[in-house]
Amino acid sequence: MTEATELKESAAGEAGFIDRPRHTCALGGALYALRALPRTVPVIHASPGCGYNVFSAVNAGAGHLGGGYCGGACWSSSNVTEQEIVFGGEDRLREQILTTMELLDGDLYVVVSGCMVEMIGDDIERVASEIKASPAPLLAVPTPSFRGNSSDGYDIVLRGLFEGLTRKGARRERGLVNLLGLIPGQDVFYRGNLTELGRLLGLLGLKANTFFGEGETLDSIRRAGRAELTIRLSDVYGEGAAGFLERERGVRSVAAPMPVGAIQAAEFLRAAGEAAGIPKRRVDRVIADEEDRYYDYLERAADIVNDIDLQRYAAVVADVNYAPAASRFLAEELGWIPVLAAVTDPLDSEAKARALSRFRKGAGLPSPEVRFGVNASDMFRFWREVQRPQPAGGRYRNPYTPGVLVGSVYERELAEEAGWTLSVLSFPATNRVVFQEARAGYNGGLSFASDLFASLVSGR
Repeated sequence: MTEATELKESAAGEAGFIDRPRHTCALGGALYALRALPRTVPVIHASPGCGYNVFSAVNAGAGHLGGGYCGGACWSSSNVTEQEIVFGGEDRLREQILTTMELLDGDLYVVVSGCMVEMIGDDIERVASEIKASPAPLLAVPTPSFRGNSSDGYDIVLRGLFEGLTRKGARRERGLVNLLGLIPGQDVFYRGNLTELGRLLGLLGLKANTFFGEGETLDSIRRAGRAELTIRLSDVYGEGAAGFLERERGVRSVAAPMPVGAIQAAEFLRAAGEAAGIPKRRVDRVIADEEDRYYDYLERAADIVNDIDLQRYAAVVADVNYAPAASRFLAEELGWIPVLAAVTDPLDSEAKARALSRFRKGAGLPSPEVRFGVNASDMFRFWREVQRPQPAGGRYRNPYTPGVLVGSVYERELAEEAGWTLSVLSFPATNRVVFQEARAGYNGGLSFASDLFASLVSGR
């Protein structure tokens, strides 16, 4: 696989529009990060429909996530009209903030903005700073769509929260570790993933500050500046927020990509243990105990895998977090043969190079062809590009079959064209309801394998 092939971009993605996007705008990423924080009330300063459009897209796409507390269809919004666009919308925003505080009980209020009010120059931070009678902390974070997509909105709002709710010079809290890089909603399994990774860090004697996991409170945001370490579970997401904590609050940051399955979980534990100064003997003991339990479950599938030959070709269409992790899991743990991995984020050349480095493989294991593209239609082109050519003059082909396509609901037609089984992992995932399920770590690997095998034996 040549470098030119590896870094091949989606030509359509450079044309200025995206066919069936897999992200919302920055406002959407900010809103769903806030939705995942307990008793947090967003106040949207934007045109009518912005909040509801985000809700209708992410609610279904994230495995029917729901509106949350004072969220979704109940989000507070200024709904600026032509009058505010001409004469300015700051008075309307001030009225909306005060009304929201009167009617909606929250422990934190956060004003976020859409593109229209930013274009006319409304200063949401100044308006928020002038309100003195707030019953709870009030922050304002500009999140117009032209600042990026949902991953950028997640990063922007987290940095704003850290800046507003943490303080310089705070005493370090021994063993406290921040986890960044899993975007609520954008990662359909974010909550289960954070719970599992927090559990693993707890086995090392560390306290995971997941912000959006089970049992978290707003105190997790305030404690972020007291952590000894930030682990960024992504090469792309959360860079700005982690960088702020490192520069302004003195919290060291390391990258340890989200692990799927036992092999990657062991790598994650070793990286976290080394960064946190945990003795290697303790880390190895945790890994050994977890692997005993993990493989005791996984070996249950050995008979059916061998009896009816459940080895498959595989393709993965997912974001920069899942595409490398899922591809490695399929090859290294299930023994499948990945032929294609499509990364669906808009990435610059440096981020692409980092993503490519994550597609490591063990000795003798196959490696997928890696493509980068943001359009759903690109995936058909990528699939046809990696097909085995028919021998000249030959009557027979050796196609990639049978196979499993791991992607989103957008890949349903592609799976039908290939004659493969579709397993939905990435956003949008409108065909499943997700509760506490995970894909990260040991428990997530077991859940992922169970889903994959179930899709292959469901007709028996």
